[in-house]
Amino acid sequence: MLPRQAGAQALAEALGVSPIIGQILLNRGFSDVETARQFLHPSLLMLHDPALMAGMETAAKRIADAIRAGEKIVIYGDYDVDGITATATLWHAITILGGKVDSYIPHRVDEGYGLNSQAIAQICDGGAKLIISVDCGITAIEPVELACARGVDVIITDHHDWRPDGVLPKCVVVLHPRFPIGTATYPNPNLCGSGVALKLAWAAGQQFAGGNGKVNAALRELLLNATSLAALATIADVVPLVGENRILAHFGLLGLKRSTLTGVKALLESAGMTGGKVDSYDVGFRLAPRLNACGRMGHAADAVEMLTCASPERALEIAAFLDEQNRQRQDTEKLITAEAMEQIERLGLHAEEHRAIVVGGQGWHAGVIGIVASRIVDRYHRPAIVVSLGEDEGHGSGRSISGFHLANGLASMGDLLLGSGGHEMAAGLTLKVANFEAFRARFVAHALAVIAPELLQRELRMECEVTLGSISMGFAEELQKVGPFGPGNPRPILCCRDVELAADANVVGKSGEHLQLRLRQGTHLMKGIAFKLGKMAGELRRGVRVDLAVEPTINEYNGRRSVEVDVKDVRIK
Repeated sequence: MLPRQAGAQALAEALGVSPIIGQILLNRGFSDVETARQFLHPSLLMLHDPALMAGMETAAKRIADAIRAGEKIVIYGDYDVDGITATATLWHAITILGGKVDSYIPHRVDEGYGLNSQAIAQICDGGAKLIISVDCGITAIEPVELACARGVDVIITDHHDWRPDGVLPKCVVVLHPRFPIGTATYPNPNLCGSGVALKLAWAAGQQFAGGNGKVNAALRELLLNATSLAALATIADVVPLVGENRILAHFGLLGLKRSTLTGVKALLESAGMTGGKVDSYDVGFRLAPRLNACGRMGHAADAVEMLTCASPERALEIAAFLDEQNRQRQDTEKLITAEAMEQIERLGLHAEEHRAIVVGGQGWHAGVIGIVASRIVDRYHRPAIVVSLGEDEGHGSGRSISGFHLANGLASMGDLLLGSGGHEMAAGLTLKVANFEAFRARFVAHALAVIAPELLQRELRMECEVTLGSISMGFAEELQKVGPFGPGNPRPILCCRDVELAADANVVGKSGEHLQLRLRQGTHLMKGIAFKLGKMAGELRRGVRVDLAVEPTINEYNGRRSVEVDVKDVRIK
């Protein structure tokens, strides 16, 4: 173990990287050389054995038995990226193993989240003998009871919070990454739903092959493709990008361009991403929104079809349709966001005593209110719930901030709600419209009581102090090895002190909200872009000296590559 005080230089030398990378690794808790080396050079061999998850053998054996018996299997998924990709992974795996498999995705607006009794009855009527939920089902007590009463087995796979009273569906088995095995738990408690589905597909293949730990060649190729599906879900579902999640994201992103899945190829083509590499930003802002759009604006079954049984021509047709739905989603989201922001300002919902924000509107599209809640959190940095109010009932979606468990907060006021569920950072609810104002008052009061004022202060954490001269192309390329970036492994922000503006800041963007900067420190010149700092243009004149919080980036244009900095904050000296 290296001493932390002088560890950065020694760690960097041992790994053959720059001292800045050494400090970033130390900041992430990697003071041991071998552990740090594994972090920089992950391997698929580091993925955990599926058997470590409680109930996995039981679930895999039941699937293998169903395939051998020719029973109809139905995968019941959620309508977001996690549920869509989880459904696709299991569908392909069961198909490769020779099973009879279908899928069911509920309509977001008409049916809502998770298993519902009407859908379960329909699936049972269709001849299913085994239902496998993915990314949902942990609280579906009554729908599972209905299936069992009809003689249909159910396997629940989920990663969301279970009921506060601990009651679980009475089914064949529940697979969940946070469930205990004796006194131990699965090593990665933050595995997303698609990751759980990948592990189940892996274990089913092993079970079908006789339980010798190996799978056939076709399933092996599918599992490699499934790492890309799991990467999409891992990033889109905003789970911590550490440990096994980071390994899945790392190899999944690398494998997207090499995927042999027809639907993945079509998705990349529709997004104009057939060349170059794919990173976590591309997933979060280009690929995931397209998959999510169908569940928000139409029916997620279209995306499942694209990723499962669609022909190349049909997959491209669906991908183009998803692209158009995403454009509609963007327009609808902008309209509702503007109305929500106006409501917040008009009613003073962002006042100091409001440590949470609840807004609602008649006719707001229920498919985009979760995104609107995220926009509100981004602007005001406090938990936000957005409710689409109908004639009698309202459907809400919320997003939180670190330190406030949103799902638990909603559960504490169940007398005002028809239902709620989710996890710490995101949750949904239904209520009677007549209870909306009472709920708003109660939730805001609850937030005031439990959220400390310091949690509402935005923090910008910087890794270490550097000079502009140290931000070279070689360093920027080394920095990419620390990714993929996301929760638990944030993009490194560096501090550059006493930097001179080599020219007046140049205002860019449709509304003049961004700045282009020319920076000088000693003999080193560098370009910078400062997003959403356009209001500082008048202060950032040539010759002004500043301290900067920056993220190094590699700009590629017309075949040329250069290093620039994304300026996150500016302090004028």
